[in-house]
Amino acid sequence: MNSAVDGCLRNPACVASMPGDEATIPWLSRALQTARTLVTLKEFLDEAEVRRIETILVECAKEADFLVNEREYGPGKYPDDAECDRLVRDKEGNEVKRAIELGNMKHELAFACVQRRLFTEFPDNVSVEPRYAPGPVSGQYVLTNRWTGSLRPDIVLHFARNPTKVQCVYDFKFPCTSASKSNPLGPDGSKARQQLLEYDGLGGNCPSGIVTPQLGISHE
Repeated sequence: MNSAVDGCLRNPACVASMPGDEATIPWLSRALQTARTLVTLKEFLDEAEVRRIETILVECAKEADFLVNEREYGPGKYPDDAECDRLVRDKEGNEVKRAIELGNMKHELAFACVQRRLFTEFPDNVSVEPRYAPGPVSGQYVLTNRWTGSLRPDIVLHFARNPTKVQCVYDFKFPCTSASKSNPLGPDGSKARQQLLEYDGLGGNCPSGIVTPQLGISHE
């Protein structure tokens, strides 16, 4: 076996020669590498792909809502308004409403569903809970570990392998009371509406939305 062919068996960057020709191992030029990357990586998702992702997000929200309600209350049951408002202790010992505790449980299952279903199909364009803060350039956001003054949406669709180039932003919400289920965004000035306005500041070409098991995708 000649050295060129032997090298091809060990090197994934080897360029295959035409049948009948001797194998060669020319290293790809930087221009060719760039061209191949642009062909391989999808920059922004097209409209059909965004719609498919939204469908999966809604399915994940419904699955998480169903599984937690069934685990906590039994088959076919769910909390009533009094149960949603009942005060409990969270993992840190803080007093919170049962609705918040249930919402945290459902978020965990929804994120697991997203990782299971979307990370295999759109691994380069979907991020879960990235955190953003204003960058050195006005109007520009960068990834950060800083909590104060930062934003952490649940799901971000973005440029391939670049979460700072945002396309769409979504937050899971799991309304518990009857009123919140029918109007998950709440009244004008509510926390949910304010969050969407802040997420719109991250950029993107579609309005930020919330995902609920009852109403699907809702926009401001």
